[in-house]
Amino acid sequence: MGLADIVARIHAEETRVGRAVGSTKLVAVSKLQPDDRVIDVLNQGQRLFGENRVQEAAGKWPEWKETYPDVELHLLGPLQTNKARQAMDLFQAIHSVDRPKLAHTLARLAQELGHCPMLFIQVNTGKEPQKAGVVPSQADAFLADCLAKDLPIAGLMCIPPVDEEPALHFALLAKIAERNGLKELSMGMSDDFETAIAQGATYVRVGSAIFGERG
Repeated sequence: MGLADIVARIHAEETRVGRAVGSTKLVAVSKLQPDDRVIDVLNQGQRLFGENRVQEAAGKWPEWKETYPDVELHLLGPLQTNKARQAMDLFQAIHSVDRPKLAHTLARLAQELGHCPMLFIQVNTGKEPQKAGVVPSQADAFLADCLAKDLPIAGLMCIPPVDEEPALHFALLAKIAERNGLKELSMGMSDDFETAIAQGATYVRVGSAIFGERG
C-alpha cells in the first residue's frame, strides 16, 4: 500500500456510491512516523496532514513548511487548554473540540488573536468512558453553545469502538450533522475509510496504510 493506492481506493469508493470524485479529503496521519517517510509522502504531492500532539507537530512542521508552504495541518488528538494558543497558531483545523472548557478557551483566544482554525466537535458515538468526545445526546446542545461563542464549527468527528460495526457510528454522526446543518464529517481510518465514505465522510484520516506500520 501507499499514498497512490489509498487515493485510488478513495476515488473508487466515491464513484461506487455516486459521490463526486475528490469530495473526500485525505488526512495523512503522520504522528510518530519517521521523518523520511513523511518527506517521501510530501514529495509525492500530499499536502494535508494530521497530528495527534501539539508538541510533536511543533517540533517538525514549522521547518517543513518552509519547504512545503502549502501544507495544511490538522490536529486530531485531544487538546489541553494550556496548549490551545500554540495549536491555534500551528493548525488549520482542530478535530477534537470535546468539552465546554476547551470551547470557552478557544473562543477567548479567537477574539484575542483575530483568527481561529476550522473546528470539528468530537462525538463519542460509542459512549466509551475512556474516550474523549460529547455523547450523542448532548451533541446538539454543545454545538449550540459553541456557535453562540462564534466558534467556526465546520463539522463533527468520531472514532468508533474497535469491536463494533463502524457503519452504524458513521451513520449516527452523519445524522447529527445533517440535523444541525453541518457539512463536514471527519470519520474513517485505515481499516474503515471506504465505509466512512459511503456514509458521507468529507475527511478520512489514514496513517499506517500510507506510511507503513510504526516501529
